[in-house]
Amino acid sequence: MMFTSTGSRGLYKAPLSKSLLLLPTVLTVLLTVLLPQYQDLLIYNLQAVRHGMQFWRLVSGRLICLDLKDTFCSSLLIYNFRIFERRFGSHKFASFLFGAWILSAFVDLLLTEALRFMFELKVDVLPAGLLGPVFALFVPFYSSIPRVQVTQLLGHVSITNKSLTYIVGAQLLTSSAYMWVVACSGLIAGMLYYSNKLAVQKFLRVPGWAARCGSVLLEPVFSDSEPTAEAPLGMGATLDIQRQQRMDMLDQQLLLSQLAHLRRNAQQQQAQQTGLLNWNRFFPTLRQRGQNRHHEGPQQQQPYMHPPDNTAVAEEQVARLMEMGFSRTDAQEALRASNNDINIATNFLLQH
Repeated sequence: MMFTSTGSRGLYKAPLSKSLLLLPTVLTVLLTVLLPQYQDLLIYNLQAVRHGMQFWRLVSGRLICLDLKDTFCSSLLIYNFRIFERRFGSHKFASFLFGAWILSAFVDLLLTEALRFMFELKVDVLPAGLLGPVFALFVPFYSSIPRVQVTQLLGHVSITNKSLTYIVGAQLLTSSAYMWVVACSGLIAGMLYYSNKLAVQKFLRVPGWAARCGSVLLEPVFSDSEPTAEAPLGMGATLDIQRQQRMDMLDQQLLLSQLAHLRRNAQQQQAQQTGLLNWNRFFPTLRQRGQNRHHEGPQQQQPYMHPPDNTAVAEEQVARLMEMGFSRTDAQEALRASNNDINIATNFLLQH
């Protein structure tokens, strides 16, 4: 499943993401409104860690945000990153968060010491909350989620399916003076864990028994029922659904433009078949995945819309589409029909 294809499914098959949305938010509101006297216990104070030997602050100070703006932005990011829990499963998703959380703590200490030694910049307190793993999730988001253009501003600035997430991340980055330290730590931790260069995934992972216990405890409370039908789009539609609607409109515009071009150039079409997108052949195959194409009758095929089946496709792009969950056949079909444009191929695989 991909980012844009699951925008209207909410938190279905993402119980861990839902728990990370609800529990920290509730605790932040409680600490801010009802129990402000306990906030001192949750301050991420590195000076107390170094000189006061209060190592427990590396845990308590990195779980709950003490700023409502940080809570809001991090919740939006977790909601957008829920796609990784659906793709990898809750166990691997939890292992990534846990590994990035541990690694970012060490990187926090190293970075602050480096700043003090090299620039005489003393950083004693960092923003509290589960921020390191949130920034770490930008690494797989950048690496594995395809960039699909949605629209353009002023004809020059491209708006993609990933722009909103980056904007929210920039807002979180600028919310406090030393948030950039936490962001750098999270990104470094995310790269270390995602690339697995130091084999950190072998020892920084959630044990199987803990994953099973979490599944028993979280899924009955935080799991959502499978959506049965698409809700009608209205004034209260979420940003994800609105984005999906814009993608559908773009799809229709492309098809109408292609149809008009075919009608105007019917005679030239036969001599230039390899330069056009074979939508008439492409779409029925995607809408009828799993069916045997050899059973199609001759009346279903357009005589002037048959590009050669031996069109070369880049294996690297096929592999990227397969990593997104599509079959090899569909990936090759999409790349051939789109002349190896992975953005167009991804867009129409997601939409159909």
